Amino acid sequence: MQKTNNENPFGYPKNKKIFIMKLIGPFAQILTLDKMALKGPLRDEALEVFYTAGVLVDQGKIVKVSKFNTLRKEFPKAELEEITQEAVLLPGFIDCHTHSCFAGTRAMDFAERNAGTSYLEIAEKGGGIWSTVTATRNASEEVLKSLTENRVNGFLKNGITTIEIKSGYGLSVLEEIRLLKVINQLNTKARVIPTCLGAHLKPKDFEGSSSEYLTHLQENLLKEIKHLTKRIDIFTEKSAFGIEESSRYLLKAKEMGFKITVHADQFSAGSAKIAVEVGAVSADHLEASNDSDIKVLGNSDTVAVCLPGASIGLGEPFAPARRLLDAGACLAIASDYNPGSAPMGDLLAQASILAVFQKLNTAEVFSGLTFRAAKALSIQDVGKISENYLADFQAYSTTDYREILYQQGKLKPCFVWKNGYKI
Repeated sequence: MQKTNNENPFGYPKNKKIFIMKLIGPFAQILTLDKMALKGPLRDEALEVFYTAGVLVDQGKIVKVSKFNTLRKEFPKAELEEITQEAVLLPGFIDCHTHSCFAGTRAMDFAERNAGTSYLEIAEKGGGIWSTVTATRNASEEVLKSLTENRVNGFLKNGITTIEIKSGYGLSVLEEIRLLKVINQLNTKARVIPTCLGAHLKPKDFEGSSSEYLTHLQENLLKEIKHLTKRIDIFTEKSAFGIEESSRYLLKAKEMGFKITVHADQFSAGSAKIAVEVGAVSADHLEASNDSDIKVLGNSDTVAVCLPGASIGLGEPFAPARRLLDAGACLAIASDYNPGSAPMGDLLAQASILAVFQKLNTAEVFSGLTFRAAKALSIQDVGKISENYLADFQAYSTTDYREILYQQGKLKPCFVWKNGYKI
């Protein structure tokens, strides 16, 4: 089996002695995101905040959170990593939906869209997703690895300690395998979750229908990538794959042991219901979700993932995050970072803007960026500063956690820790 950056779950530096126990602090505030509901609306009063506090770490995991002086007395032999500036500590963010592995640029598409050219007209002139597919296919593995590493390490500096990355710009069996291998080989301290999006759209060079292309992927791709990913995605939309063929593809992938997720309701409604029916872990986008879709998602265990970066990049309405929460959904927020519709890639800024337009409170936003986003990736050991969770967290130069969203992405982390080590 090919080695990946995820085979060492604690990410210890190769030539560094593993510590026994370490106390990090003091922090003006530690916002734990612990003891919060996994679904539905939240209240800021439910946020657990420790003041003048520290966090005790052992073997890459969190042991205890408490008053800093209390921890020093209780664990006098713990190595001390002293924080000498005023700071607020949060769990590391989890970006549960990105397309970060690509080559090329779509700046020309952005300029033409803003000048009034339609998406279809851009695609007919050689732009759109296919231009990214062409550039990505033409790039060497070394170039793709370097480009993607630089992006992921930039996200890590901005507090994103876990990131999902989709393939989807290869669109052939060999190219999709190549991209998944690149994603698995990234040299980064961030935790990377690969997803296969071979079903991004039917490639121009495939001779056959969209249904035949999905059958081709089922028979020739899925069986070859079980060692490279545990997740399968599909873009269900009028311009990509229909609801019935998407359902068949997803059920086949699920039968083969994959977790499944869906690009749903981005431009037209209906596919979020299919995501729930087939047992998808998440339905992502949801800008076009109607009352019926929202009700179905609210009554399900499928995570509703809002992607404000795509709304900003395309000038489209935001997903109905407020209504999804009030209906009882588990709401996560991700960047959708990609070269076409969401080139900004600033998750915190996007979430802060979404909060303004959808009236999301601080607890709902931070939960959507942490433990609720973890659920969308089927992982349970990150997203909270709590006992036995991985020591993934980030600190901001402020004494009030409310400043972080208030500054709408301008305030960046001053420190980031992955598995208890400062990046």
